Amino acid sequence: MTAIPQGRIRRATLTSALCALVVSGAGLTGCSSEDPDAGTNGVGKLSPEKIQAKTLAAAESAAAVRLSGTVVTSGRTYKLDMRLKGDGGTGSVTAEGAAFELLRVGDQLYLKADSAFWNPEGGKGGGDAAAADKLDGKYVKVPEGDPSYKRFSGFTDKDVLLDSLLTLHGTLETDGRHQRAGVRTIRITGDQGSGGTLDVSLEGKPYPLRLVRGGDAGTLTFSAWGKDFPLTEPDKSETVDYGPQLPTS
Repeated sequence: MTAIPQGRIRRATLTSALCALVVSGAGLTGCSSEDPDAGTNGVGKLSPEKIQAKTLAAAESAAAVRLSGTVVTSGRTYKLDMRLKGDGGTGSVTAEGAAFELLRVGDQLYLKADSAFWNPEGGKGGGDAAAADKLDGKYVKVPEGDPSYKRFSGFTDKDVLLDSLLTLHGTLETDGRHQRAGVRTIRITGDQGSGGTLDVSLEGKPYPLRLVRGGDAGTLTFSAWGKDFPLTEPDKSETVDYGPQLPTS
């Protein structure tokens, strides 16, 4: 057997040690041939169009999700923290300084807010103030024919909300691997970010984890995919029903 020269052994040992130092100290992988997609769900190998299609399919098939962040639409900025599933949703919304809660169970939508929401002019005494005080902290039934129903029910509809939000616009590209809350992601962009940016999980199902909407139209994070939550109508003692139209909209 031919002996391996000691110099070669020392050089190989030194090279291995340097590679280990570089990888651990700077996060580089130049000394390793390890597959960056090893241990992932594999969507990082796909085209951006296929990544978007798979993340949309994953989102649609999930039983539930929590989304939080901001949405800018029709010149208004809405701050959302909603939990959604197929038969309804619940959570909080803030718009133009007014905060309220939404609850939808099936087709029935409820809006809960303080007296300031129902009496935005701030009048004291009189009928408006008295009515607002009665609605303070109550779940007010929103009739389907009231303009507020169409305006707010979309925030509680998982399919409608995700379909309108998750599609990037323009030419799609991948923008490297990242992390969201400790989860590895692949990022895709539309028109180099002007058409939106979406981080998709590389672990488990390819759920969307963070969306930056194009045109400065808001940023949303998605979590608790598939995690169920209770969704029940409020007690009658907590509910106010004004019939076919709300007192204010």
